[in-house]
Amino acid sequence: MKVPQKIIVVGAGIGGLTAAALLAKRGYEVIVYDLALIAGGCASTFKRRGFTFDVGATQVAGLESGGIHDRIFKELEIELPEATYCDPACAVFLPNEREQINVWRDRNKWKLERQRQFPNSEPFWDFLEDLFWRSWRFQGRDPILPPRNIWDIWQLVKALQIDTLATVPYTFSTVGDALRGFGLDSDKRLRTFLDLQLKLYSQVNAEETALLYAATALAVSQAPLGLFHLQGSMQVLSDRLIESIERDGGKVLMQHEVTAIADQGKSKKVKVKNLRTGETLWDSADHVVANVTVNNFVKLLGDRAPKGYSNRVANLKPASVAFVVYLGVDRAAIPDNCPPHLQFLESGDKPHSLFISVSKEGDGRAPEGRATIIASEFTDAAVWYGDEDYQELKKRFTERAIAQLSKYFHLNEQTIIHVESATPQTFERYTGRDRGIVGGVGMRVSTFGPFGFANRTPLKNIWLVGDSTHPGEGTAGVSYSAMTVVRQIEQQLERKRFPR
Repeated sequence: MKVPQKIIVVGAGIGGLTAAALLAKRGYEVIVYDLALIAGGCASTFKRRGFTFDVGATQVAGLESGGIHDRIFKELEIELPEATYCDPACAVFLPNEREQINVWRDRNKWKLERQRQFPNSEPFWDFLEDLFWRSWRFQGRDPILPPRNIWDIWQLVKALQIDTLATVPYTFSTVGDALRGFGLDSDKRLRTFLDLQLKLYSQVNAEETALLYAATALAVSQAPLGLFHLQGSMQVLSDRLIESIERDGGKVLMQHEVTAIADQGKSKKVKVKNLRTGETLWDSADHVVANVTVNNFVKLLGDRAPKGYSNRVANLKPASVAFVVYLGVDRAAIPDNCPPHLQFLESGDKPHSLFISVSKEGDGRAPEGRATIIASEFTDAAVWYGDEDYQELKKRFTERAIAQLSKYFHLNEQTIIHVESATPQTFERYTGRDRGIVGGVGMRVSTFGPFGFANRTPLKNIWLVGDSTHPGEGTAGVSYSAMTVVRQIEQQLERKRFPR
């Protein structure tokens, strides 16, 4: 009987756990290492005073029939978690405006909303929708982007069909280009709305976001797709994936930090530090799958990283980092008919925005009669790694966020029960992500699709999954990248078994 190949997965985020679960289900010997106490990475949770807070990610795509999570969970033979649609997916408040812009799940309802909110822009939205459906059908045929060998190219070619060709001329275009093409460049209100929404999904504004990425990001919250609010917490995704891994003989070892990856010919090795005991050892495998940022990946390779690859990473524009406030409140603090997600943009010399997630009654995140409010703000990493007093900076950001939230929520000494905040340093400490990066490298033309970072790295049998790779951030995106790596590993093994 042939001994199964051993695969080490570095990082127990959703991408790493998904890859590990799929590989274990297919008979590989799998072991996952992660430095944190709790699995899930940026989609994990923590508990305080009866409240359960989602650390970073607060919503999920791909649970609908045929969606990426639906496909993966069916293959793993585990049940999808209980969830409800977010409708509206988001309520956006522009500066000095009291009326919100509701991003409805119903396509006709959303169409009427945007026609009312952004007159004369419908040709632009119709164009995006056409690009979306063409891109979505293409993505549903499981292309591999960017391709790095003949088999990858063949998967890409098979996914290309006549309807896809209409998207090709826009490969190098941004949303800013499209706005100018439709004569909407001077519509500051529309651009502000797009900047806010795209920053959530692409990490960059409309001017920089790749048009083909934006077409999907701006449409994924509408039926028959949608964004979902999980019952319990985001942690349920990690928990079910770990159950699947362990059921199929795999191991998930938390508080085990991988500090180096070595390529020694056929043998791949990782240096692992047990954070409980302080013991360090080298573990070897046939493959290593790294569920880390591309920045962390280069650091793990050290001087073994190919020079061209390292230079590309070094020349990337700074990735997004976030400051987050977690509030446990009395339910009386939540206005009636409050949407599950909101965006506020504060005007001023240095405008800043908040993305807010609010728990629902009975969703498992708060005791009866109470609720959680999670508000995140994109910030500059240099601010948090500079000379300013860290605790004072944290206090100032927290107070500013609560003041901004108080314009909508009923926040005071009686309604606020718990306050806690996280900075980029917090995220780096607990997730290991370089400088607390959230959301990947940013979906500019230069880093999206055919121009992005491949799952197949320059080092044979060392793979990269997660939000630095196609198709980008979010649990759905990283799960797709994991599925792609599993397909590539399987194909490589098949070639060895049945050489031509």
